[in-house]
Amino acid sequence: MKTLTNNFYKPVFVFALLLFASCGSMQNTEDDLRSDASDARNEIRQNHTNASELLNNSAGYAIFPNVGKGAYVIGGASGNGVVYKNNTIIGYADLKQVDIGLQAGGKAFIEVLFFETDADLERFKEGDYELSANASAVILDKGASQSIDFQDGVAVVTIPKGGAMAGVSVGGQRFSFQPR
Repeated sequence: MKTLTNNFYKPVFVFALLLFASCGSMQNTEDDLRSDASDARNEIRQNHTNASELLNNSAGYAIFPNVGKGAYVIGGASGNGVVYKNNTIIGYADLKQVDIGLQAGGKAFIEVLFFETDADLERFKEGDYELSANASAVILDKGASQSIDFQDGVAVVTIPKGGAMAGVSVGGQRFSFQPR
């Protein structure tokens, strides 16, 4: 009976730990967030040609420079980002995700949402924006060139920073926007 209890509480404990740890990321200052987003943008320009072209050619983009994801059956992801239009900051965004499934581990990554048209960017800015359950991300590695395609007006790329977890799911992520 004791084993059953421990097996039940372990995922709940890990989920609670992830939730509280993600709240700590909110303590970064606005200057820290802008600096981290600028560093992530520079990395994209230097190491990822296809994504770099989208920085200049898309209607806008949101960079989440420090997304953390962790899971033990129940998973969660969280991050803060900077939203740009014409390479100028227009606001800030918040990313949250909770999912359940066969998963374990943790990782940190950069996530960028590119908006195909001004209307797509405006939809993001309206408030509670959510990526559909079938949304997928292109995972970029240094030196590898991959095709980045828009789905429903949004293209999503992730760049691994560290950790160990199979894949990165983005379907079901929720975003909120705050104008500058």
